[in-house]
Amino acid sequence: MGLQTISDLRVALGLGARANLFNVSLLLPLEAAQLTANGATAYEGPAAQPGDALNILVKAAQVPAFTLGTIEVPYKAGRRIKLPGDRIFADWTITIINDEKHVARRAFTAWINLISRGNYDAANKSIAKNYYTDLTVSQLKGNNLDQRMYKLFGAFPTDVSAVDLSMDSTDTLSEFTVNFQYQYLVAGTATEVAKADHQTTIAVAV
Repeated sequence: MGLQTISDLRVALGLGARANLFNVSLLLPLEAAQLTANGATAYEGPAAQPGDALNILVKAAQVPAFTLGTIEVPYKAGRRIKLPGDRIFADWTITIINDEKHVARRAFTAWINLISRGNYDAANKSIAKNYYTDLTVSQLKGNNLDQRMYKLFGAFPTDVSAVDLSMDSTDTLSEFTVNFQYQYLVAGTATEVAKADHQTTIAVAV
């Protein structure tokens, strides 16, 4: 019968899903991490090591879109019958605040360089699977625990934007965006995503 009273609405909302409660996590590919490790991290401490989580300051992100293509079949008098088509995984973009030592930007630049150079003539060739990583974006509850998690498999950056500089920009921090492509995604609770990840790993291993 739907919501009848304000009390019903309050119960349905709970505390609501807050747009500013989110977390983004990713691991650099091994070779990109090695290229980034030669320098300081975003804090005064040991240099980043391959396999470490990248400490980036994500200002904005999105819950990935869910899009289904359509197939149009011509019919009489110009009419068309529409059928559901294939699942489409759109680009995914994050906005990053530039830290003082430019660690995050250096990391994504190294990643892009790793992909673009190919390294085809080296003894240890870079192969496509070395370019990919899995990343997660989660909406959090008020206690900072994951409420809903989205895991993007086989992600890689396709665009690291310019950083705008201007003498007119006061009381602002520089920032840039990174655009990703990915193979597919899984959504759910952290437990459900971990289970799907395990099933994917088993399928690939077989």
